[in-house]
Amino acid sequence: MSPTATAFDIKSASLDLLALLLKTADADTLNAALEARFAVTESPEPFVLDLEALPEPEALDLGRLLPMFARRGVRVVALRHPDEAFAALARRYGLAFAPASSARLAEPAAPAAVEPPRAPEPPVANTLIVDKPVRAGQQIYARGGDLVVLSMVSAGAELIADGSIHVYSHLRGRALAGARGNTAARIFTLAMEAELLSIAGVYRTIEQALPASIAGRPTQVYLENERLVMSALGD
Repeated sequence: MSPTATAFDIKSASLDLLALLLKTADADTLNAALEARFAVTESPEPFVLDLEALPEPEALDLGRLLPMFARRGVRVVALRHPDEAFAALARRYGLAFAPASSARLAEPAAPAAVEPPRAPEPPVANTLIVDKPVRAGQQIYARGGDLVVLSMVSAGAELIADGSIHVYSHLRGRALAGARGNTAARIFTLAMEAELLSIAGVYRTIEQALPASIAGRPTQVYLENERLVMSALGD
């Protein structure tokens, strides 16, 4: 058999990606929102850009938006919209296109080999542990599990986790738990001084002084009736 015949195989696959739902096509508004929620990073994560709230592909200036997203850690790999007219826009910028309300990318794949059914494996809980200070401009993402930080998180730093976030020191940056929609996720810190908090997409910016009961003190953050609740640990 020729070596080229065994150089690679083609198999079916699905990609579980975060989606960024755009509610406006205005680049200046989006840039301001990105600056408020994301730190500048050199290691962007792949995202699906959900455009279902936008009626026309011509309204979107992707040539300006894609680099702007990438600077803030959002590397767009696909567009999502029920209208096939957006597929041409995706092709123009070398992106995949998902025509339905799913993060599974619409790419052709060869049929997978038929295998005997297997018993489902139990999910593996991944925990990312960081034992060094997280500096301004750094972004840390715990994909598929919890994030544990054993040192200080500076203002301008960003923590993201699909599960819960635990900071055993001062939390002065941004913390986004339940990034893939886990409403049971929580944020814990020994010294609450955060700039922004988010669980499952419900977020709150800390623009005013925190209540004395939690400012600089051990605090937990959780969702209750679709709103963020901050309470002192031990209460």
